[in-house]
Amino acid sequence: MTFLGLGVAGYLTYAHYAGIDPACGIAHGCAKVQASDWSKLAGIPVALIGLLGYVGILGALFVPGENGRLAAVGLAWVGFGFSGYLTYVEIEEINAICQWCVASACCMTALAILTTVRFLRAPEPQGPPVA
Repeated sequence: MTFLGLGVAGYLTYAHYAGIDPACGIAHGCAKVQASDWSKLAGIPVALIGLLGYVGILGALFVPGENGRLAAVGLAWVGFGFSGYLTYVEIEEINAICQWCVASACCMTALAILTTVRFLRAPEPQGPPVA
Protein backbone atom coordinates (compact mmCIF):
# COMPACT_ATOMS: atom_id res chain seq x y z
CA MET A 1 0.00 0.00 0.00
CA THR A 2 2.83 2.36 0.80
CA PHE A 3 4.41 1.90 -2.63
CA LEU A 4 1.07 2.47 -4.34
CA GLY A 5 0.61 5.67 -2.34
CA LEU A 6 4.14 6.75 -3.23
CA GLY A 7 3.34 6.20 -6.89
CA VAL A 8 0.12 8.22 -6.77
CA ALA A 9 1.60 11.10 -4.76
CA GLY A 10 4.76 11.00 -6.85
CA TYR A 11 2.76 11.29 -10.06
CA LEU A 12 0.70 14.20 -8.73
CA THR A 13 3.85 15.94 -7.51
CA TYR A 14 5.43 15.45 -10.93
CA ALA A 15 2.30 16.81 -12.67
CA HIS A 16 2.33 19.86 -10.40
CA TYR A 17 5.96 20.76 -11.00
CA ALA A 18 5.80 19.89 -14.71
CA GLY A 19 2.82 22.20 -15.06
CA ILE A 20 0.65 19.54 -16.68
CA ASP A 21 -2.87 18.41 -15.92
CA PRO A 22 -2.93 14.96 -14.35
CA ALA A 23 -4.42 12.25 -16.54
CA CYS A 24 -8.01 11.92 -15.49
CA GLY A 25 -10.44 9.26 -16.59
CA ILE A 26 -14.17 9.56 -16.34
CA ALA A 27 -14.27 12.05 -13.45
CA HIS A 28 -12.49 14.95 -15.20
CA GLY A 29 -12.03 16.72 -11.87
CA CYS A 30 -8.29 16.18 -11.43
CA ALA A 31 -7.21 19.32 -13.28
CA LYS A 32 -9.77 21.42 -11.41
CA VAL A 33 -8.60 20.07 -8.05
CA GLN A 34 -4.92 20.50 -8.91
CA ALA A 35 -5.49 24.10 -10.08
CA SER A 36 -7.58 25.09 -7.08
CA ASP A 37 -6.49 27.37 -4.25
CA TRP A 38 -6.68 24.30 -2.01
CA SER A 39 -3.90 22.47 -3.90
CA LYS A 40 -1.25 24.18 -1.75
CA LEU A 41 -0.80 24.51 1.98
CA ALA A 42 1.43 27.40 3.04
CA GLY A 43 2.75 27.48 -0.52
CA ILE A 44 3.66 23.77 -0.52
CA PRO A 45 1.81 21.52 -2.99
CA VAL A 46 -0.48 19.10 -1.18
CA ALA A 47 0.81 16.36 -3.50
CA LEU A 48 4.34 16.93 -2.19
CA ILE A 49 3.09 16.83 1.40
CA GLY A 50 1.46 13.48 0.60
CA LEU A 51 4.63 12.19 -1.03
CA LEU A 52 6.66 13.13 2.04
CA GLY A 53 4.04 11.47 4.24
CA TYR A 54 4.34 8.20 2.35
CA VAL A 55 8.15 8.41 2.50
CA GLY A 56 7.89 8.95 6.26
CA ILE A 57 5.61 5.94 6.70
CA LEU A 58 7.90 3.77 4.58
CA GLY A 59 10.91 4.89 6.61
CA ALA A 60 9.10 4.20 9.89
CA LEU A 61 8.25 0.69 8.73
CA PHE A 62 11.99 -0.07 8.64
CA VAL A 63 12.69 1.24 12.14
CA PRO A 64 12.79 -1.76 14.47
CA GLY A 65 10.84 -1.95 17.68
CA GLU A 66 7.95 -0.11 19.22
CA ASN A 67 9.18 3.36 18.22
CA GLY A 68 9.08 2.46 14.53
CA ARG A 69 5.65 0.89 14.82
CA LEU A 70 4.33 3.90 16.74
CA ALA A 71 5.78 6.36 14.22
CA ALA A 72 4.17 4.45 11.33
CA VAL A 73 0.79 4.45 13.09
CA GLY A 74 1.02 8.14 13.92
CA LEU A 75 2.01 9.18 10.41
CA ALA A 76 -0.65 6.97 8.84
CA TRP A 77 -3.42 8.39 11.03
CA VAL A 78 -2.30 11.97 10.41
CA GLY A 79 -2.35 11.16 6.69
CA PHE A 80 -5.77 9.58 7.03
CA GLY A 81 -7.14 12.67 8.76
CA PHE A 82 -5.57 15.00 6.21
CA SER A 83 -6.96 12.87 3.36
CA GLY A 84 -10.41 13.06 4.93
CA TYR A 85 -10.14 16.84 5.16
CA LEU A 86 -9.00 17.09 1.53
CA THR A 87 -11.86 14.85 0.39
CA TYR A 88 -14.28 17.14 2.20
CA VAL A 89 -12.71 20.15 0.46
CA GLU A 90 -13.02 18.45 -2.95
CA ILE A 91 -16.72 17.82 -2.39
CA GLU A 92 -17.79 20.98 -0.58
CA GLU A 93 -15.43 23.69 -1.80
CA ILE A 94 -14.02 22.67 -5.19
CA ASN A 95 -17.05 20.69 -6.40
CA ALA A 96 -14.81 18.20 -8.19
CA ILE A 97 -13.38 14.79 -7.41
CA CYS A 98 -9.87 13.75 -8.40
CA GLN A 99 -9.53 10.00 -8.91
CA TRP A 100 -5.84 10.19 -7.94
CA CYS A 101 -6.76 11.89 -4.67
CA VAL A 102 -9.38 9.23 -3.98
CA ALA A 103 -6.78 6.52 -4.65
CA SER A 104 -4.37 8.19 -2.25
CA ALA A 105 -7.09 8.51 0.41
CA CYS A 106 -7.84 4.78 0.01
CA CYS A 107 -4.14 3.95 0.37
CA MET A 108 -3.86 6.08 3.48
CA THR A 109 -7.01 4.52 4.96
CA ALA A 110 -5.58 1.04 4.41
CA LEU A 111 -2.23 2.11 5.87
CA ALA A 112 -3.92 3.54 8.97
CA ILE A 113 -5.68 0.22 9.52
CA LEU A 114 -2.68 -1.99 8.69
CA THR A 115 -0.17 -0.04 10.79
CA THR A 116 -2.59 -0.04 13.72
CA VAL A 117 -3.04 -3.81 13.49
CA ARG A 118 0.74 -4.21 13.23
CA PHE A 119 1.21 -2.05 16.32
CA LEU A 120 -1.43 -3.85 18.37
CA ARG A 121 -0.18 -7.33 17.43
CA ALA A 122 3.44 -6.60 18.31
CA PRO A 123 4.93 -9.00 20.83
CA GLU A 124 5.25 -7.80 24.39
CA PRO A 125 8.77 -6.70 25.27
CA GLN A 126 10.61 -9.27 27.34
CA GLY A 127 12.01 -8.23 30.69
CA PRO A 128 15.41 -9.24 32.00
CA PRO A 129 15.91 -12.94 32.62
CA VAL A 130 14.94 -14.16 36.07
CA ALA A 131 17.83 -15.82 37.90
